Amino acid sequence: MSSENSAFPRLINIMDELREKCPWDKKQTIQSLRHLTIEELYELTDAITEEDWKGIQEELGDLLLHIVIYAKIAVEQNKFTLDEVINGVCDKLVKRHPHIYPDPDNPVDVKNEEDVKQNWEKIKLKEGKTSVLGGVPVSLPAMVKAIRLQEKSKQVGFEWDNTSQVWDKVQEELGELTEAIESKDQDKIEDEMGDVFFSLINFARFLQVDAENALERTNKKFISRFKKMETAAALENKMLHDMSLEEMDALWNKIKHQST
Repeated sequence: MSSENSAFPRLINIMDELREKCPWDKKQTIQSLRHLTIEELYELTDAITEEDWKGIQEELGDLLLHIVIYAKIAVEQNKFTLDEVINGVCDKLVKRHPHIYPDPDNPVDVKNEEDVKQNWEKIKLKEGKTSVLGGVPVSLPAMVKAIRLQEKSKQVGFEWDNTSQVWDKVQEELGELTEAIESKDQDKIEDEMGDVFFSLINFARFLQVDAENALERTNKKFISRFKKMETAAALENKMLHDMSLEEMDALWNKIKHQST
């Protein structure tokens, strides 16, 4: 048996033993593991953002471990087996790729990636989905959710024709936000601010920019420059909270200039 073929059964065997003998593992439920799974997923996304392949390997292992634990708990409660999980996703992949696994009575032809996405959504609707947006998890972070909503609505043709139209929409939403600010209606301001964010995310998509990645790059840039500002202030025997805004702004611009 090759190492690839032996590794997965080894993991299953270890999990069986841990659920039987380890006090911590025995105690875990799907609810107790939920927040830990979310944490592992974010650790994986951090490693992906950094293109840390060693980290990606490690975090994929941690995430795989969680999948195995959930499946083990399901078996214990007579809900489903790991084989059913794996076969289920295999069946789904075959069904949703008819251009690769054709039905002789219903051939499907695709010309590009967009055709594949549109077919995917059509098949999901035939499977019982009542909306193309139905597969977007409610608990997704707002920015990621906005990206997914826009991607999915695009598959049924709900899409602007060109980038200039999307930018016009951004300008329109900014105008409505300005009016809301002038009205001093806080609820309206929040509503219009959300519209501005949504339209900017859409504009980023048209520019083929991942809004989440772009914002995270800015977050990291801000963290780096702010820490350098703290260090520079300390070298002058100063604390940031003792400096004026003008002094901090001058220091920030100096650091920004050095990093460009």
